Amino acid sequence: MKSLPTNPEPQVFSRKELIKNLALVNAELVKRKKTRKIDEFYPEDGPLRRELYRPHCEFFKAGATCRERAIIAANRIGKSEGIGGYETALHLTGQYPGWWIGKRFDRAIAAWACGSTGQTVRDIVQYKLLGKPGELGTGMIKGDLIHDIKKKAGGVPDAIESCRIKHVTGGYSYLVFKSYDQKRKAFEGTEQDVIWLDEEAPSDIYGECLIRTMTTDGVILLTFTPLQGLTEVVLNFMKDGKMPTAKRGMPEDLIGGYKGSKFIINATWDDAPHLTAANKKEIWEATLPHLRDARAKGIPQLGAGAIYPILEEDIVVDDLQEIPPWWAKCYGLDVGWNNTAVVWLAWNREDDVVYVYSVYKQGQREPASHVQGIHARGPWIAGVIDPSSVGKGQLDGKKLMDEYVNLGLNLAAANNAVEAGIFSVWSRLVSGRLKIFKSCVPLLNEFRLYRRDENGKVADKQDDHLMDALRYAIMSGLDVAQVSPYDEELEYLDEQEANQSRSKAGYFGVY
Repeated sequence: MKSLPTNPEPQVFSRKELIKNLALVNAELVKRKKTRKIDEFYPEDGPLRRELYRPHCEFFKAGATCRERAIIAANRIGKSEGIGGYETALHLTGQYPGWWIGKRFDRAIAAWACGSTGQTVRDIVQYKLLGKPGELGTGMIKGDLIHDIKKKAGGVPDAIESCRIKHVTGGYSYLVFKSYDQKRKAFEGTEQDVIWLDEEAPSDIYGECLIRTMTTDGVILLTFTPLQGLTEVVLNFMKDGKMPTAKRGMPEDLIGGYKGSKFIINATWDDAPHLTAANKKEIWEATLPHLRDARAKGIPQLGAGAIYPILEEDIVVDDLQEIPPWWAKCYGLDVGWNNTAVVWLAWNREDDVVYVYSVYKQGQREPASHVQGIHARGPWIAGVIDPSSVGKGQLDGKKLMDEYVNLGLNLAAANNAVEAGIFSVWSRLVSGRLKIFKSCVPLLNEFRLYRRDENGKVADKQDDHLMDALRYAIMSGLDVAQVSPYDEELEYLDEQEANQSRSKAGYFGVY
């Protein structure tokens, strides 16, 4: 056997080789950092050390004794990623850090991760846990632990329905993504160990989640910013609608509070050392004035005045002679005998700018008459409808949504969360991502009168149907927005024929 030299000659690299090797090492370090995100959270020392995230740690600690936990928190304090996503990932993998004093499972688990809509589940919950589409493993769960991914059929692109997560015991945890717009029936059935609800769930869905964890010693994590005020689910955690005080026998400086097996805690911008003064200023300026306390302190406070305090000259634009055929379209529909209102949107996905390009408002007409007006803008365009229409009729008690569908409309029920919808519209307005054509005069008339009363509630008016339709379209319509099916044909037509085809397809703004 040939022996190795005792003093091997050192390998000499050229400058070019050194640069190449350093680039490879740097690329590997960047890759490892991206795929080990969870290891960076809650360190022992440094400017982002664990002790500075006191509400977060109290929330984790309460999991050892409380089955239901909620954090009512300011925006951007890490409630989705640093609390809901972080704890859910720990339970799925079993890789608890040494300092962990919260709930523990000594086996692989079954878990649901849930959000408001299919799109928000993909963009927030799925992203926080698994990473961006095409970059799995860049979320809280490391890539080599993610197995057997099942994509969700249809609907939102790149949305994942379920996957298995390798557990330290050698088994596999099972993770399923769900959205509230799937309705209560989708939450029936199997037992679950962990259910993470990112943003407030409807009370009937929350009740189903309680049943799913009843026999497993399971836990429910509720992480949200109170944009919808004090809902039924939130009030269930609070006595007299107030944040509970420390339980007798617990440390006096406990930030949160206990109510039986429930725990709720508040977190503000001051509890998030990672937020800079510039971060806070940016969020503050982009937030509706009456929601600034909710965004900054996690406290719902509503004030009187204009709901959208913004200059019309900043949001109104000249009508486009022709809307580009690659822009996706949709509409929001608010129904009623006295007033039926529709708002059409054209979405430039490349810049993420939405244009209100046409509106319709008529009263005291049968659905068939309204459908004619809607089809005139393009029968292929999909829309979303006031969800209350599912169970009521204009005059005779028929289910209006079924009636409109039977008349040829492609409809889905909209998300009718009022405050969340108002905020979605506002965030687009102030960021320049929502514009209104000058010709949409009826909508602008309602816009000027859209206000809150002295109690902070949306004023009870008769003339806000187009504003409701706009809210439905922004909250849910973009999920169903699509490009005209006539696109490929247009390439083979001369200009005159193309214009006629576009007109039939609903490409032009106002008819």
